[in-house]
Amino acid sequence: MAEPELRADARVAMRDPAAMLERLCAHFVEHGTVTHHDSGARLEGRFGAVELGSADGALDIAVTSPNETYLFVVTSSVAEHLHEFAEGEALQVGWRGSLPEQPRIPYFRETVVRDAYDVTPAMRRVILTCEDTAHFESGGLHVSVLIPPAGREPVWPGVGPDNRVIWPAGADELIRRIYTIRSIDRQRRELAIDVVLHDASPGSTWARNARSGDRVGLLGPGGGDVVAADWYLLCGDETALPAIARIAAELPATARAEIVIEVADRAEQQELSSQAAIDVTWLHRGDAPAGTTDLLPRAVMGVTPPESGNPFVFVGCEQAAARAIRKHLRSVWKLPKDRHLVAAYWRHGHADAHDHGE
Repeated sequence: MAEPELRADARVAMRDPAAMLERLCAHFVEHGTVTHHDSGARLEGRFGAVELGSADGALDIAVTSPNETYLFVVTSSVAEHLHEFAEGEALQVGWRGSLPEQPRIPYFRETVVRDAYDVTPAMRRVILTCEDTAHFESGGLHVSVLIPPAGREPVWPGVGPDNRVIWPAGADELIRRIYTIRSIDRQRRELAIDVVLHDASPGSTWARNARSGDRVGLLGPGGGDVVAADWYLLCGDETALPAIARIAAELPATARAEIVIEVADRAEQQELSSQAAIDVTWLHRGDAPAGTTDLLPRAVMGVTPPESGNPFVFVGCEQAAARAIRKHLRSVWKLPKDRHLVAAYWRHGHADAHDHGE
């Protein structure tokens, strides 16, 4: 990890700081590296490092991160988990260090709808305009779209004194859905988001009714990154189609890619452009409901990876299919964890299942 540039510290009084330290470590071990030492523990992850120590009825916390956004993410997360694990004990978390005087969410941007139109019968594109499109060009493919209640002035999330995010409630409650940024046009200051249309789900309703001038909040970008490789397998259903299209468009001319996409029928196919050498296979499930076939896992099992070189696999689809594909990549292909990104974008049979939306 690069040498951290920013730091924030807090001393939080509590009944049993040693127990809190261990509980934080037990939680974080699923998300990063935990190292115990004589004076406490160190937690290291993608967004920075946290040093924990317990003494004199207090938990000492020191956070180091390479930039303002990551520092906010870590301090906000630590504060959230302290309150979650406090079991009714009132805690006062006050941060000192490299934090702005006026607390803000550094990865929040307000955008305005410029246009919306159907790309295919089941895919609608919403064009958003934003003064700072460069902010979304790195850090992940996905954003959380914050949709305000219809007919009300938007109230966006704020930041509390302990750096926890404060969400509007009641009549101002926001709908939050995760989508891929399909494309970015810095010159026009535009972002394109494609939404799979499904009956009356909140995301579909927003996309269908989006009108020029509507205000929408974005949090992000985030999600896993696609790493450099010389051969790619890009695989998913229609919820992953925007992500696959964006990845393909950004591949270098030296790369090769096998692309496998499941959609309902030919009407849902889209033209994919890339400088790389790509081989695209469309799988049509016909009248079968999405998430009820094994088309994607069977297709992946039929792909033969290159015997040499540097592969990477990206998958986005329904949960059961994602699990089957992940198992195959690890047990048969013996692919290391850092050479594949398999995401369950939705779960069959659950409300708003498709509102990940890619």
